[in-house]
Amino acid sequence: MSEVINIKFKNRGKCYFFSPNGLQVKSGDKVVVETAKGLELADCCVGNHEVPDASVVQPLRPVVRLATKDDLRVEEINKKREKEAFEICRQKIQEHGLDMKLVDAECNFEGNKTTFFFTSDGRVDFRELVKDLAGIFRNRIELRQIGVRDEAKMIGGIAICGRPYCCGQFLDDFQPVSTKMAKVQSLSLNPTKISGSCGRLMCCLRYEQEAYEELNKKVPRQGAFVETKDGYGTAVSVNLLRQTVKVRLDDDRDDSLHVYKANELAAVPGGRPRDGEQPPHVLQYVPELEEEEEKEDEWALPELFAQNVPEEAEESVEQDKKRSRRRRRGKGKSDAPEKTESAEKPARPEKPARAEKHVKVEKVEKAEKGEKSAKKPADTPAQGQGRRGRAHVKPVKIEAKASEAAPARPAEGEAKAAKPKKRRYPHYRGKPKNNGGGAQA
Repeated sequence: MSEVINIKFKNRGKCYFFSPNGLQVKSGDKVVVETAKGLELADCCVGNHEVPDASVVQPLRPVVRLATKDDLRVEEINKKREKEAFEICRQKIQEHGLDMKLVDAECNFEGNKTTFFFTSDGRVDFRELVKDLAGIFRNRIELRQIGVRDEAKMIGGIAICGRPYCCGQFLDDFQPVSTKMAKVQSLSLNPTKISGSCGRLMCCLRYEQEAYEELNKKVPRQGAFVETKDGYGTAVSVNLLRQTVKVRLDDDRDDSLHVYKANELAAVPGGRPRDGEQPPHVLQYVPELEEEEEKEDEWALPELFAQNVPEEAEESVEQDKKRSRRRRRGKGKSDAPEKTESAEKPARPEKPARAEKHVKVEKVEKAEKGEKSAKKPADTPAQGQGRRGRAHVKPVKIEAKASEAAPARPAEGEAKAAKPKKRRYPHYRGKPKNNGGGAQA
């Protein structure tokens, strides 16, 4: 790969590759470059970039420097000299009576050479004209004959399409254009409609020539004897872009035209047969399969925010939601890993709705040994105790789960309750008060 920049002289279409020579040049900058004719001031149309080595013609000419204020001032002086030289040369041409049309005058950047461009239908003897111009400008004089297309490229202008000339914008070289191209593209052969401002055929006729040649291979030419699915006939008109042909059938009495697609007819080789001869069968019609278009609801709103989430991602989102719910229910308990249900095991029944987390329960009165013994009957009070012989504890309201509610108080005369294996209510650790001083219950 080679690092190059694109340079255009006098803004005249063609771009040339130059070596940036270590400089960073931007598009639109003016630079001074070295050419075969000496130093020249040019415009950069493409900045530093790399291109394949095969597309570069070695050796590359270098960029001398970016244009300075002095270089721009020299350019302004040369433009004034070019205008003066153009007027003087035109007057001298009239004095010598030469059959030539002056197009442009150009002074080089160093100021030691002046070039005049002209057009002419034939050869011109301008030796005396060169002597007069050299005596006036005191530098080297060059007269160059160009064609009418180059004239249009140098002068510039607006074409019939409303855009600037292609030759002045991007065309590097002029390619040959013929009238056959206009015939293939079914254009009018009127010279005023297919000719450009230069008087030659328009360069744009060549742009779509290859596409029209491919389309012409698929349809018969106008006036050909063709075979259709409805019979034989003559092609009256051909629409290349739509690939349709209007055919007048031989069996049709009212001489009406029928429109067929390119795959619905075929040209018969040899043309129309003689009287009494049977035309050959050449059509191999294959109907095109029409794709069924999905019926769209005209009143449905467009899906502007469609969520294209895969199924696996959706399942993972649902699992995360379930885990978060279990964390909230478990009050910070460690989350056990989820067990996926296999196809062999039956599905678990749904759990019933959970009761309220906390209920208010009043704690029962208990004796000193408390949870182990049951309450004595009321008709046998302890000695010296009276009504106060029992130990009284102020009931305390606690929060307990519904599944851990206190057991019911035993009725009078029942036996002592069995000793529990584990203490269910570890909240009351102190002994009950003995207000009477007698024996304890």
